[in-house]
Amino acid sequence: MANANVTRLGQINGAGDTDALFLKVYAGEVLTAYETATVTESRHRVRKINSGKSAQFPATGKISGGYHTPGNELVGKTVNQAERVITIDSLLVSDAFVASIDEAKNHYDVRSIYSNEQGIFLGNNMDKNVLRVGVLAARAAATVTGGFGGSALTNANYGSDGAVLAGGIFAAAQIMDEKDIPASERYAYVKPAQYYLLAQTTNVINSQWGGEGSYAEGSVRRIADIPLVKTNNLPNGLNLTDDTTIAAAGIDPTLVPAAYRGNFTNTKALVLHKEAVGTVKLLDLGMEMAYDIRRQGTLIVAKYAVGHGALRPEGAVELKSA
Repeated sequence: MANANVTRLGQINGAGDTDALFLKVYAGEVLTAYETATVTESRHRVRKINSGKSAQFPATGKISGGYHTPGNELVGKTVNQAERVITIDSLLVSDAFVASIDEAKNHYDVRSIYSNEQGIFLGNNMDKNVLRVGVLAARAAATVTGGFGGSALTNANYGSDGAVLAGGIFAAAQIMDEKDIPASERYAYVKPAQYYLLAQTTNVINSQWGGEGSYAEGSVRRIADIPLVKTNNLPNGLNLTDDTTIAAAGIDPTLVPAAYRGNFTNTKALVLHKEAVGTVKLLDLGMEMAYDIRRQGTLIVAKYAVGHGALRPEGAVELKSA
């Protein structure tokens, strides 16, 4: 009796690894969940490197000029220059081990659930660190001598009064205009509590005043021509200065590298230009899957190696309550 010609569903064109397509499907699910979870990925500067532990971003100051007097020698104006360096963090991983016997007994696909959770974890962690750096950028000095640093606006009612918060976002827009920050690619990040306060502020969504949003839908699209981004990952009300305070906030201290630590207790909102914060990617989001015969199960790992840092502090404005 002849052997059957088996069609291996996981092979590519009937050859090679019998799990190749399965891994790609899983990786696609992780990527989809990651892209759904993150709100900052497309809203800040991202640069990829092929090797190395850091990347530098040169910064050049403005050059002056003047009217020329006939006969006078032109010797050139001095221009201040500096740089920002972003260092790659340790490899961040999200791992799951699926026992073969459990998978065989299960009546639903557990891997799709794990892939979704891994993508959400990595996406949320990206956002948390980017937004922490954004607040720190608003507190940072100018990159180039003679340039502008970050800015902070203080009002005790930013966290509790939608009209006051809207006024703060207008003030942030004015600050950026006065610093010659491009009007495009600005974003205002707020937590849900502040977002819905803004949605209930009728002058913000009043179409007769050019407002964009809906009271019925509970949505606000933009204020001062700045799109609003609702996220739980803004570090409002958190003191993340050291391991003790981070643990007290219910966060694993290893997930908050030193460069992203600070006291964000009074932070209520954050307005950022896309160039204010940068991310350097050494290893982009990737997947590994391996069956362990000794443990009779499959280890599934989602990972990336990136780093974040302030690039243009002048493009960051923190709105805080004190």
